[in-house]
Amino acid sequence: MTLSVLAPAAPATGALLPIYRRAPVEFVRGDGVELFDADGNAYLDFVSGIAVNALGYNDPGIAGAMHEAMASGITHVSNLYHTAPARRLADALAERSFASSVFFCNSGAEANEGAFKFARRWAGTIGNAKREIIALRGSFHGRLFASLAATDRPAYRAPFRPLAGGIGIAERDIDELAAMLDAETVAALILEPVQGEGGVRVIDPGFLREVRALTRERRVALIFDEVQCGLGRTGWLFAHQSTGVEPDLMTLAKPLAGGLPMGAVLLNEEIASSIKPGDHATTFGGGPFVASVALHVLERLDDPDLLRAVRDNGAWLGQELSALVGRTGRVRAVRGTGYIWGADVHSSAGEVVSRALEAGLLICTAGDHTIRLLPPLIATRDDLARGVAILEEVLGP
Repeated sequence: MTLSVLAPAAPATGALLPIYRRAPVEFVRGDGVELFDADGNAYLDFVSGIAVNALGYNDPGIAGAMHEAMASGITHVSNLYHTAPARRLADALAERSFASSVFFCNSGAEANEGAFKFARRWAGTIGNAKREIIALRGSFHGRLFASLAATDRPAYRAPFRPLAGGIGIAERDIDELAAMLDAETVAALILEPVQGEGGVRVIDPGFLREVRALTRERRVALIFDEVQCGLGRTGWLFAHQSTGVEPDLMTLAKPLAGGLPMGAVLLNEEIASSIKPGDHATTFGGGPFVASVALHVLERLDDPDLLRAVRDNGAWLGQELSALVGRTGRVRAVRGTGYIWGADVHSSAGEVVSRALEAGLLICTAGDHTIRLLPPLIATRDDLARGVAILEEVLGP
């Protein structure tokens, strides 16, 4: 296979605040699992808008849901009033999960911040000193002050200290957690069943079971952050379903509304019953337009055939990526499940991402030496094979 090098003109940034190091390409349209730049070059997308575009691009079902949602003429009324779309979406999420109640917001970071507040509100009914939040080494939970304090990325944290207090980070070790989860002072433990930004690390189910037992014993709320790994990406609607472990709260976002901004916090009955009017708020969360689209996306992502394909094709993808370790000499290790995979490379991950872009493949990083693959959940085995072939050529012998 000979790679063609794409060389589109670098787009201007205009007045955009430069908080992203944007790749030198501007996309103008998408279809299926591909994006296209202004020069008509096609790119196989293994980023999915950072795990957002689970159903790919130009999906007629999402377009139809958007048009239907606009038929009422209402995009927003605020949460001072009832709307049927938010209620239907909340009911659909509760029916499919452990939750009794759902809070909607606009992003994953907001969802995690809300979950921290809900956990502390509940913990306060047990003991006034139960306020601390514990996260795990390798975690990523967002860039707001509390979620940033729970994110194990020193470079992200350092410029913004002091961060929110009462939040600590523990090793992924049950003995250290046992020492840190003080029943008198800790309100919640938050973790990602699959750590995405932290190197695509699948948390061992046995460890999760030990964590669940420990948090129950000490009356510590267990929060699963499934913002990136949830909603079908592992081949299960919720990533924790494959482990048999249920949390007390769960946060969702990225693919929930098909690319529209939406996050959610799912709460069990005990914690939900401790929340009172005025404890939290959102202006836009769960608006009728975005909630209508999200219900369509949720129903599509809960399709057993789609989930089975993600599990089966994901296992095949893992085998193909693992084979690159021996064939290329440029890959040290591969980790992942379903359609979320990371590969540790000897060189700079950013350089591999740049070379892949030139070859027509979109991938992203999960650390300085880890590349991350997040194909749309509609990607076929042929699509995956094409991506692996391009990646192998990019990595070289």
